[in-house]
Amino acid sequence: MREILGRRRRLRLRRKGRPAQLDAALTCATAWQWPVLPGVGLQAAGARGDRGRGCACPDPECAVPGAHPFDPGLLAATTDERMVRWWWTNRPTAPILLATGGRAPCALSLPAVAAARALVELDGMHVRLGPVVATPTRWSLLVAPYSLERLGELLHAQDWVPSSLRFHGEGGYLVLPSSEVGAGQVRWERAPAPDAPWLPDVGAVLDALVEASSGAPDGGSRLAY
Repeated sequence: MREILGRRRRLRLRRKGRPAQLDAALTCATAWQWPVLPGVGLQAAGARGDRGRGCACPDPECAVPGAHPFDPGLLAATTDERMVRWWWTNRPTAPILLATGGRAPCALSLPAVAAARALVELDGMHVRLGPVVATPTRWSLLVAPYSLERLGELLHAQDWVPSSLRFHGEGGYLVLPSSEVGAGQVRWERAPAPDAPWLPDVGAVLDALVEASSGAPDGGSRLAY
């Protein structure tokens, strides 16, 4: 117990005076060992006149403004403290991207409206969930790492899967709090434990989501967007 309290005190002292975004990135990379990298981010305020802030990448029609890798690329994701400090010291407002898969968390995501309903359903089913990342448009349920082969087997075993469900696994990425992207502010709907976030198995969460989404009175999905 003393060791845990001492670790937390040292962590608080290290955080004191650090910019919030750098602090969040360092927590992910060093405390949780989640590989991260900076997202491309948004254009400076006023850069697009009355059209609002767009993506800082060269694509004027970018589908996910600010919320994707650009320079560096996804393969640069790391848990190295020095690299993370350098990135966010030079780009203090850059979004935090988690490189999913491998030994890092993966995720299942749903549109925000459907996800809010899903959490109520899953709580009623006494399903234990891990951290949940929320944007104004989509919520992501973090799960333990899984391989593409495992995911394929799980999906094959299901008779039906909600069409709005997306999977963020090996080779993918996810925007983490407290980033700001084109969709809006990214936040924790359910925050991770400070020391070692617990992650549920993807199979258990997928089974629960499929069960929760079936059985609507009209024969459709209760979690349809």
